[in-house]
Amino acid sequence: MAGNILKDSIPPRTDMNVFAESFAHEDYFKQQARANGQEVGASDPTAAVGNFLKFSVQLLKAKSVVEIGTGSGVGGLWLLSGMADDGVLTTVDSEREHSKIARTIFEDADIAPTKYRIITGKLIEVIGKLADNSYDLIIIRPALDLFDMVQESHRMLKTGGLLIIDQVLNGGKVVDPTQRDPESIARRDVIKVVKEDERWTATVIPIGAGLLVANKLP
Repeated sequence: MAGNILKDSIPPRTDMNVFAESFAHEDYFKQQARANGQEVGASDPTAAVGNFLKFSVQLLKAKSVVEIGTGSGVGGLWLLSGMADDGVLTTVDSEREHSKIARTIFEDADIAPTKYRIITGKLIEVIGKLADNSYDLIIIRPALDLFDMVQESHRMLKTGGLLIIDQVLNGGKVVDPTQRDPESIARRDVIKVVKEDERWTATVIPIGAGLLVANKLP
């Protein structure tokens, strides 16, 4: 009886997702960046995910953040809105057009150029050149080379730092074992790897297209 009451009290997931997305307000510049991204096919975080990124930055008091997958700059705007004045965002994308429109929206939003650096190049090669044990928070969005980027992230993070993999559930495909497309397989495999790796403590949060949040242990 109690189980039925509890089940009946939980709204459908779609309703929870709609509420979570509407809870997060996006200002003009985030909305404009999102519209720009849609025009060029950039992959950007949803509003709820962006709000969680800002929350994470503020909770950690993060001053050194890496975003892998700049997109149109939506994620960067959310991250920068939560960072202290002396914080720096390093955001990396393989597409020159994405980097260009992100830089433009950062400039339009009057974000000081000392607060961010935008790097364009092959993601795994760029990440491999970033310093060890130097970052408070790392966000990964693309599925390409995902396993290798997770390993590099562990190297780059300070002890106690957070890794957030955005779109980790691939919009729900990852939880369906019949979905065997390369992206779903890569994301499914990396969830298993991080879960079983004793160097991390991790959880999955079903907002946006799914987040995996992992804390680097001592």
